[in-house]
Amino acid sequence: MSAAASAEDHAQDTRHAAPAPWAMSLAGWKDVLVRTAKETSSDNVGLVAAGVSFYSFLALLPLLGAIVLSYGILADPQTVLDNMNAMTKVMPQDIAKLIGEQLMYVVQSSSGKKGFGVLIALALALFSARNGASAIVTALNIAYEEEEARGFIKVNLLALAITAAAVVVAVLALLAVALMTRVETFLPTSPLVSFALQVVSYLVLVGVAAGAAALLYRFGPSREKARWTWLSAGSLLFALAWVGLTVGFGTYVANFGNYSATYGSLATVVILLTWLYLSSYLLVFGAELNCELEHQTRRDTTSGPELPLGQRGAWSADHVASGTDTKAQRNPDAGDTA
Repeated sequence: MSAAASAEDHAQDTRHAAPAPWAMSLAGWKDVLVRTAKETSSDNVGLVAAGVSFYSFLALLPLLGAIVLSYGILADPQTVLDNMNAMTKVMPQDIAKLIGEQLMYVVQSSSGKKGFGVLIALALALFSARNGASAIVTALNIAYEEEEARGFIKVNLLALAITAAAVVVAVLALLAVALMTRVETFLPTSPLVSFALQVVSYLVLVGVAAGAAALLYRFGPSREKARWTWLSAGSLLFALAWVGLTVGFGTYVANFGNYSATYGSLATVVILLTWLYLSSYLLVFGAELNCELEHQTRRDTTSGPELPLGQRGAWSADHVASGTDTKAQRNPDAGDTA
């Protein structure tokens, strides 16, 4: 075999047979990014994200109720409010204020619930908030080119599990905020210490967001579970972009955006919906990226033993892309096995 042929084979291996996203060649990444942009458009991700943000908005109040009821088992109502307000500081000011007002309402309405009543109220809150998780599952199926094959009961149990996991993460975050507040009392007061704590808090936020996104990408779509390494790129992209979006959008709203002049008393609601929409868009975009990364390689990207193409139980793992062609343009004779 000539040196030129060997080099060409190596290029094809790193382009279409990479064992992980980070082992993929630049040419392979270029194909992936171009297809991701095209698929984002053809899958109407903007419209899908709008649906997710709407259902997430409707799920917000019962989700807050579930968080307050769960954390209220460990702390008094005022501590719940203080820690939640501290946790929402990273959000745009108007959104943090709206959540604070809703928290006050939830705390006041749930303060009389004790014992078995708390469990009933918590179950009702989780059930009411599940529609937001169901919308996310549907959006991920679209991004991963999958049709829902799980039964009604299984899908609803999955949505409840996602909602419950969100509550657990929120409660753990509240406990972390409480711990951080205690730690700060033992640290010297200086701009350097404050800056270091802020950097640490943002790094933790990125880590939590990336972990949450990876779990959604792995368990949300109706397909064979992807290996963690093939979820890393979209998860990390979502986490970094979401933290940047939250900080940037908050700065824009506080200094440049004048939503009150246009929307009046609805301004805060519009700001919250816009933030939820942009967050949802980033989440689905991360799934689109992961899907195209799996679609780029011939390697089995699903968990479990290595299986041949067509037997892996996931569309993106069972098909190999042809360059930058989108799904509508793909041709089996051109290299795609669809």
